[in-house]
Amino acid sequence: MYQQVIIVGYLGRDPEMRYTPAGQAVTSLSIATSRQWTGATGEKLKETTWFRVSAWGKQAETCNNYLRKGSKVLVQGRLMPDPATGGPRTWQDRDGAVRASYEMTAELVRFLSNRERGSDEALQDEADDIPF
Repeated sequence: MYQQVIIVGYLGRDPEMRYTPAGQAVTSLSIATSRQWTGATGEKLKETTWFRVSAWGKQAETCNNYLRKGSKVLVQGRLMPDPATGGPRTWQDRDGAVRASYEMTAELVRFLSNRERGSDEALQDEADDIPF
């Protein structure tokens, strides 16, 4: 059996790196993906899904060094279900509302934001310069 998930989104906060007792680097990323559409009555709707991503080893160190809150990334990896429920991790926020996030282990992280500029406009400017 095989599972693979690909997401593209923005970091909701700066990466957090730590080391396991065995000395292995692990970086936690909080990534928001969203989609927008127009409802049946013409109203604009938006849905945001949060992913908690763990990157390991050299990739963890690279993510920690180059990514910041607001960075756009593509992550390829596998979902890690909550052992208790088999689904996303759920909790209640301060107001009592039920929240959920999907846990993911990264196999590949691609940086989509320019480090200095960090915006989609910067990426579009660079794409406009490509002659083909």
